[in-house]
Amino acid sequence: MAAKKVKRNPSARKAARQAVRRAAVNTARLTAIKTELKKVEAAIAAGSKSAAQAAFKAAQPLLMRGTNSGTVHKNMVARKLSRLSARIKALA
Repeated sequence: MAAKKVKRNPSARKAARQAVRRAAVNTARLTAIKTELKKVEAAIAAGSKSAAQAAFKAAQPLLMRGTNSGTVHKNMVARKLSRLSARIKALA
């Protein structure tokens, strides 16, 4: 495996540092989003409408934050929210 190339100018070094920090933030944000979506899915699978609505309400801000930061695509978020809300609405 090739060694990483050393950045020569200060702006390239700073960009490399920022990329590492952004990657860590994006990974944490994606993990949080996936966890919340799993909670919604579990509540829907259990058939509990109130628990599903509460989990959905908790997941919405995280998804929107991911969209605003560019971590996840806005159409993906819109599709997930639409499909999940339809499934929650269908619960008796």
